[in-house]
Amino acid sequence: MKKVFYAWEDILEHARMLLKRLEDHEFDALLAVTRGGMVPAALLAEALEIRNVLSAAVMLYEGEERRHDEPHFLQFPVDALVLDKRVLVVDDVWDSGRTAVAVRERVRAAGGIPEVAVLHFKPKNNAFPGDGPDYYAIETEDWIVYPWDPEAWVH
Repeated sequence: MKKVFYAWEDILEHARMLLKRLEDHEFDALLAVTRGGMVPAALLAEALEIRNVLSAAVMLYEGEERRHDEPHFLQFPVDALVLDKRVLVVDDVWDSGRTAVAVRERVRAAGGIPEVAVLHFKPKNNAFPGDGPDYYAIETEDWIVYPWDPEAWVH
């Protein structure tokens, strides 16, 4: 798999592309999937003027190594914060889709109406045929190194 290093300028352009797909939709809350979804979530929350920003801490991978078979929730908002709300779930990438689907289903179980937005969608890795993000900017098969990833800036 090819490894692609994106610069901040690339991410801003991808966020603009995603924003164009979201502009005609209204959401009551935005749910950032930590850690990768925090930067795109902040950009979208500002651009869409969403002040109700929540977070879900979910672990499936550590770096390029998969740590769990299923997403493991470390933290999630209480049900009352998403009940009857249109919730934009934001992450950086839909790879297998396991994290996004787990978060989306947890929002549904709490009585919310979730829609998933990611910067990058990897349809060939998708573990959920016929399913995918509601909104995405770029379709790719590359391993993405984001500018907020320590591999991109620590060395």
